[in-house]
Amino acid sequence: MFQSLSDRLSGILDKLTRRGALTESDVGEAMREVRRALLEADVALDVVRDFIEKVKAKAVGQEVLRSITPGQMVIKIVNDELVAMLGSDTSTIDLHASPPVAIMMVGLQGSGKTTTTAKIAKRLTDRDKKKVLMASLDVRRPAAQEQLRVLGEQTGVDTLPIVAGQNPQQIARRALEAAKLGGYDVVLLDTAGRIHIDEELMQESAEVRDIARPHETLLVADSLTGQDAVNVAKSFDERIGITGIVLTRADGDARGGAALSMRAVTGKPIKLLGVGEKWDALEDFHPARVASRILGMGDVVTLVEKAAQTIDAEKATKIAEKMKKGIFDLDDMAEQLKQMQRIGGMSGVLGMMPGMGKIKSQIAEANLDDSILKRQHAIITSMTPYERRNPKVLDARRKRRIAAGSGTKVEEVNRLVKMHRQMADMMKSLGRNKGMLNRLVGGGRGAAAPSEDEMAAMQQELSKLDPKALEQLPAELKDALPKGLGGAAGKGLPGLAGGMVPKLPGLGGGLPGLGGGLPRFPGLPGKKK
Repeated sequence: MFQSLSDRLSGILDKLTRRGALTESDVGEAMREVRRALLEADVALDVVRDFIEKVKAKAVGQEVLRSITPGQMVIKIVNDELVAMLGSDTSTIDLHASPPVAIMMVGLQGSGKTTTTAKIAKRLTDRDKKKVLMASLDVRRPAAQEQLRVLGEQTGVDTLPIVAGQNPQQIARRALEAAKLGGYDVVLLDTAGRIHIDEELMQESAEVRDIARPHETLLVADSLTGQDAVNVAKSFDERIGITGIVLTRADGDARGGAALSMRAVTGKPIKLLGVGEKWDALEDFHPARVASRILGMGDVVTLVEKAAQTIDAEKATKIAEKMKKGIFDLDDMAEQLKQMQRIGGMSGVLGMMPGMGKIKSQIAEANLDDSILKRQHAIITSMTPYERRNPKVLDARRKRRIAAGSGTKVEEVNRLVKMHRQMADMMKSLGRNKGMLNRLVGGGRGAAAPSEDEMAAMQQELSKLDPKALEQLPAELKDALPKGLGGAAGKGLPGLAGGMVPKLPGLGGGLPGLGGGLPRFPGLPGKKK
């Protein structure tokens, strides 16, 4: 959602960091560009004016202009003010009330209220282990109540039985009574929306609010509505009194102005972001992490959390144990590819890495998109179980059959088999040093990165492999070797010590097939000689 704004701000602030010293006019010029970028991103004018004034007041101080790294100091000030604009503290759905806790969903038609209601219900059921009841109060939109019933069946969440002829106020009373009798922890009330705000909508919502006395009133707003989303939020807050905001379609190409303005204008926190169509595509809104993403500093914490939530712990443990014994077959590789897709695919992972925004063109040239993972997974699943356990039996005839079955070429099958063979050879070699492999595959909780002595020992182990074989490694694997291994380490990424990828649960301490590091993209500097 913030991609265009992130690109603009990164470019502006990069100019400041390249200069050894800053004058007041330099800061003033940069702030004018920042102001223009925020306005183009649909941020409300009053919010932009207030933001620029605060940043400028802090940035032109003597301690900043005369510091050793004034550019970095300005970036820190911009980051801090962005966090303050977005809400400083993370705010989640508050369930601290006597059950059943009523949550009222309000918003305009088409903003995604009904789908978001089902997503929140599934989230509360699966993650918070709450017993949830959903009720549709929308008697105007055709099949609105039926839609929520179907979503309830798909998510495994109970819905209030539909009774024809009842008005929203009667349905609200019936929902609360059913929640009390059924021993439910939470009751979600999906109210009706309109194409635009009108008095009838507000009156109906106010009456439902008075009956239900909701503990939380969440406004569901579409990120793509831009400036108008702020007006919608103000209207609902003044008439109904909202406690939080849920922004939908945050995975789209919206310019992000709504998110930046809503909190500042209404004073109400953004609690959740809808980032996709799947039931689990709902994220907590962390102001500090969003600010880091906007400024191109990545969001490794969210990436690790996402990996931890999607991991199949039992399978990950089995793979780790096999790797410690030097065993790594194509089934293991397929499982890591699936785990990679569950946390957002190649683009999702790289998008969270610090500094990746600056090398988007190189990433595009390297064709590191999710189709690579899908093709590799298709190749592996086109093999028989025997072939996956014993890749050595793959002859030309079998490879032609696998290529035809997976819709790929024999050359792609060969590349995958070759990459797997080199990975398996490395596992066998490293398997002799159990303590070191434990750290590489993330076997121990909180395990530290290998020390210099261990890296030297690892280098010695790798040196026993055929040098020609190492040279023939696929580029994405050879360039991913940690610094000092095989002489093919790529330059580290900012914020990640030694270029190492953070340990993602279930991914063997890194990305599948990348040996714990990231590939060196075309056009990026390699190791200096």
